[in-house]
Amino acid sequence: MELKRQSVITCPKCGCEKQETMPVDACTWSWECPQCKTQVNPKPGDCCVFCSYGTIPCPPMQHSGTTKACN
Repeated sequence: MELKRQSVITCPKCGCEKQETMPVDACTWSWECPQCKTQVNPKPGDCCVFCSYGTIPCPPMQHSGTTKACN
């Protein structure tokens, strides 16, 4: 399976959308909105900001084929 590395994150505070490249081997725990400068963290139970606010789950989740929190 080919992993997708591009995801669009939507800021939960202002709705700003930005395409980001996801790391292949790690979860991203924090993201700063370029518009309102809010520090965004994962929702409870999610492993990273891409799984909480992105259009594509992070590569570790894509690889595992699950939507549960990764390590």
